[in-house]
Amino acid sequence: MPESALGYLLKKLREQRGLSLRELARIAEVDHAYIYRLETGDKGEPSADILNKLTRSLKPAKRESDMLQFLAQSGGTSPELVELTLQDPTISFNVFTGVAGLAFRGKRPNYAELIARVRRWEDDEADG
Repeated sequence: MPESALGYLLKKLREQRGLSLRELARIAEVDHAYIYRLETGDKGEPSADILNKLTRSLKPAKRESDMLQFLAQSGGTSPELVELTLQDPTISFNVFTGVAGLAFRGKRPNYAELIARVRRWEDDEADG
């Protein structure tokens, strides 16, 4: 798994479209080596222009597009959280960012529990 959540998401979106690195690079007009470095976590925080080119070329759904924007601006999110979110379409962007924004100390977080907790908070706010 790539070291960065942004890299993991980029790679998954590229693979979903059935594109190689070079094909995405050609479509997006971005150097394939740069995309590779983003995917592996060797490069972070792409410029807004590069991110927009990649997003337009990958044509992700709104939630995944919002996730790309979020991850490009804020480090520290786990690729595991991105993977879980991609696997579960019921996890909203707001829940994703809520869980990503929580600080962790010590042991590895249980993302399923955290997602349930953030969903309860959202429900409590809506009710009250």
